[in-house]
Amino acid sequence: MLKRAIEIRNIINHSKEIHIVTHIDADGITAGAIASETLKRLGKKYSIECVKQLDDFILNKLTDENHELVWFTDLGSSISTDYPDINKIITDHHTCPKDSNLPFHLNPHLFGLEGAYDISGAGVTYLVSKCIDLKNMDLSALAIVGACGDLQDRKFCKLQGMNREILMDGKSTGVIQNMMDVRYFGRETRPISKLLQYSGDPFIPGLSRREDACVSFLQDLNVRLKDGDYWRKWIDLNKEERQKIISSIAQILLTKGFGHKIAARLIGEIYILSKEKPGTELHDAKEFATLLNSTARYDQYEVGLNVCLGDRDKWLKKACNLLGGHRRNLVEGLQFAKEEKIQKRTFLQFFHAGEGIRDTIIGIVTNMMLNSEDVDSNLPLIGFAYTENGDVKVSARTTHDFVDKGLDLSSALRNAAKELNGIGGGHNIAAGATIPKGKEEEFLDLLEKEIKDQLGL
Repeated sequence: MLKRAIEIRNIINHSKEIHIVTHIDADGITAGAIASETLKRLGKKYSIECVKQLDDFILNKLTDENHELVWFTDLGSSISTDYPDINKIITDHHTCPKDSNLPFHLNPHLFGLEGAYDISGAGVTYLVSKCIDLKNMDLSALAIVGACGDLQDRKFCKLQGMNREILMDGKSTGVIQNMMDVRYFGRETRPISKLLQYSGDPFIPGLSRREDACVSFLQDLNVRLKDGDYWRKWIDLNKEERQKIISSIAQILLTKGFGHKIAARLIGEIYILSKEKPGTELHDAKEFATLLNSTARYDQYEVGLNVCLGDRDKWLKKACNLLGGHRRNLVEGLQFAKEEKIQKRTFLQFFHAGEGIRDTIIGIVTNMMLNSEDVDSNLPLIGFAYTENGDVKVSARTTHDFVDKGLDLSSALRNAAKELNGIGGGHNIAAGATIPKGKEEEFLDLLEKEIKDQLGL
């Protein structure tokens, strides 16, 4: 991989004008930011855009624009052997064709690694940046934010593989720290009761999604909710209070028959950005990633990009405003999905949001649904939502147990979508597709066959 990164470095060094094309999620924004800052430090002329997917419209536009070089970050592997008129380099981590082991294509799957947890799109882009100049090791913090945004720590409750080496770079340059703590989202910014109310992975029976129950639970443990008018956050608790809460949640999980394996997921490695202010949305890597998701997914990628590049005034205020709307949309999206009811088939389950959930967040909602008590995690979950141009966005999520049995959602969605003149891809555990409207049932039939064949059933 490092040899390939050097090959890509040489292509960049011999180019005067470079156009970056990146994805709209947190991993994509951090990858785009790493590429942007790298080129800026090199003194290169560059431009950047964020896209939902590489469809014919985007690719034909890029062909017509005739850039000297296009740098695809966190996407592009699907077209690595296509569109020869686009002079390109690709730093991506999604599954890719086996015949795409080309000098301009850096992807962990080409080197026997797994893009779902060994390294993210931002991480792959960082490898090239580091090869260009070791001074760029400070950008490792953004690569860790991208990895957390991509849930790369989910399987092992900590970052593994090449992500670990990037973490070591961040620690050595003083931009990131790692520590063991509760894995629930919102350690820095959510009141303790809210942290528990919106808990998932593991879901807490009797507490998750129940605000009053969470308040009562904390009061019974004699944990103060407020100091005066200030709502206490997880980071405000002392060691004894934290241990008391974690032990009580673990006891609930074990009593309800979830087992030690699930209870152990309460604790994991968390990542702190050393240069950021404690108690803000930027101090914890997961919260930073969610802030970024609230920008580009709402057509405001320049907001997230500028925050990544260091703006802590105008653009950060805009990002925080967008974050409020993003949180409301997720809560409403979850409620909408529940009301639509999950429909079960033999090898999968699905819900159709129609226009009720924005297509750019249907993947997040699908993932949250799979980690809730409302959904059977013993079947892959598919979410549908209409796009602005009249197509249907498909998001699929499953568990590591299914992946270990041989399920690969990336190839399953890609094959099923291709039969309908659509496009698909992603990771084995999480993938997406775009298909023509009205073809949902046909798509589900094709997808079920793919899943059945993969699992040998």
